[in-house]
Amino acid sequence: MSYDILEGRYLQSMADLYPTIAKASTEIINLQSILNLPKGTEHFLTDIHGEYESFLHVLKNGSGSVRRKIDEEFGNSLSERDKKALATLIYYPREKMDLIRKEEDNLEDWYKITLYRLIQMARRAASKYTRSKVRKALPKDFAYVIEELITEKSEVNDKEAYYNEIIYTIVRIKRAEEFIVALSQLIQRLVVDHLHIVGDIFDRGPGPHIIMDTLMRYHSVDVQWGNHDVVWMGAASGHLACIANVIRLSAKYGNLDTLEEGYGINLIPLATFALETYGDDPCECFDISYNEKEYNVNDLELDRKMHKAITIIQFKLEGQVIMRNPSFKMEKRLLLDKIDQEKGTVLVEGKEYPLIEKNFPTLDPKDPYRLTEEETEVIKRLQAAFLRSDKLQKHVRFLFSKGSLYKVYNGNLLFHGCIPLNADGSFRKVQVFDKEYSGKSLYDILEVYARKGYYNVHNPEEQQKGQDILWFIWSNENSPVYGKAKMATFERYFLTDHDIKAEEKNHYYRLINREDVVNKILKEFGLDPDHAHIINGHMPVQLKKGETPVRCNGKVLIIDGGFSKAYQSQTGIAGYTLVYNSHGLRLVSHKPFESTEKAIINETDIHSDSVILESVERRELVADTDDGKEMQMRIFELEQLLGAYRTGVIAERT
Repeated sequence: MSYDILEGRYLQSMADLYPTIAKASTEIINLQSILNLPKGTEHFLTDIHGEYESFLHVLKNGSGSVRRKIDEEFGNSLSERDKKALATLIYYPREKMDLIRKEEDNLEDWYKITLYRLIQMARRAASKYTRSKVRKALPKDFAYVIEELITEKSEVNDKEAYYNEIIYTIVRIKRAEEFIVALSQLIQRLVVDHLHIVGDIFDRGPGPHIIMDTLMRYHSVDVQWGNHDVVWMGAASGHLACIANVIRLSAKYGNLDTLEEGYGINLIPLATFALETYGDDPCECFDISYNEKEYNVNDLELDRKMHKAITIIQFKLEGQVIMRNPSFKMEKRLLLDKIDQEKGTVLVEGKEYPLIEKNFPTLDPKDPYRLTEEETEVIKRLQAAFLRSDKLQKHVRFLFSKGSLYKVYNGNLLFHGCIPLNADGSFRKVQVFDKEYSGKSLYDILEVYARKGYYNVHNPEEQQKGQDILWFIWSNENSPVYGKAKMATFERYFLTDHDIKAEEKNHYYRLINREDVVNKILKEFGLDPDHAHIINGHMPVQLKKGETPVRCNGKVLIIDGGFSKAYQSQTGIAGYTLVYNSHGLRLVSHKPFESTEKAIINETDIHSDSVILESVERRELVADTDDGKEMQMRIFELEQLLGAYRTGVIAERT
């Protein structure tokens, strides 16, 4: 089929959408007007690790954007106390109004004053968007009224009386509280145009399921998979070694409730097996890192036994994966067969070490990677529970549909971990089954297999390979989202020698201060090194030790600042948000968040320090973004359609 015929068919299909010169012209004008608006604000968060209260608060306050807009809008006309109260109301409108009702003597006046302030805030937040985009963001129940209130009415002579009458009516018919909620949620939505989650939603903290529910409702989001996300994706696909890892980490951090209550996964088979097998064993090596406020210490003894039971099962299952995949080159991680139970030692990397733990009742020295009948029964029942969990399956399908191993977006390269490099800065060649890959092609092939592992149910052999790749991405030294020489889980449980527990980082983390290396990476992904950035997480930035998130003169931004409480003693802060708006790039560092309850009652916010990384001479417009480039192409196509109408090649449709 010739190009002219294809072009003609494409124009005909466009004519179905824009059947007249008037409609095509109107769309060109609309798109051209959008191109000249300031670009929307992007927020980048990473390594949330289940800390849902901190995450939700940062989302509600727009990483401090709401408070900044309050200061800009009201300046000195509001006291500091009133500004804090207004900010808290915007973050938690329903909860705050429950308190206001008990404290406020004249509710009607409070409603009126508050509505005026919220309308001013909504106008400011909406000012950089088209009316059409704002309209789509409006809550359905109040869309018309809110649009009236936040849109300037040049045709109305007495504007004050017009707006007053609307507000008085809202209060009189007792819809003020619902209206306040609607305005607050609109402001929250407008301060963040698009959200990037640069990996690791799961593990350590208690609420990854709550975070996932929030992301599924969010208006515009993408996810770059972290290794902790991938292991949950593997578990949801039914991969036994991934399931064991997920349960072990949940046990280790005192979060088995996440599995049982959050995802409805029945752990009774594991608990029963653990009690029967390790009933007299104190399991001291398998302690629980728990939050005293959220963990029931009465469960401690049982959880330790479950922790040990699933860990031994995990090592056996991982050994099976390694042995059936010689291309993974992970034979050094086969350690169960190196245990001498009589001597109480293990041979690791050619050296013998004494074991802290010597009780292995399910380990057969002749066939150490074989599960016992009881272990097989337990893991099969757990597999069925993971596959039947509707909520888990919905969450993982969302990760596959909205996520990827990397993303190129508005001139930035986003990924969770690293690009595997050799010591000289060249891309490391990694064998994936029968072929070698490096750089971008390594990311691409791993993602192809990851999707096969979940979706390719009609080809069990290919699905098994894909599921094994999900485990590879989780833990292999050549995985771009793991990027350490080994995952020393065995050593951390059973050995005291600190040197053998060390997990050496990939050369990427040493070489990202070299501009030639960073430029090569950016070019590999089709980006302009003079203007692009690498944005990634995975490695907590230890500010206490003088580390910085900004590398290579601002070209590389590592934004893992310790959202997870487990890392905050290392980082000295409680997470970063990178904000990219029409004025440039700003890095926001957050102090620890106490609780939602205290934020509401005491009107405390997360204290955030903001540093401008880059500012632009000319404010960036929608035309400068990826969406803007698509709009410009659409305008070109519409102009071709106009030409076809005007020359009679295509007839208008009335």
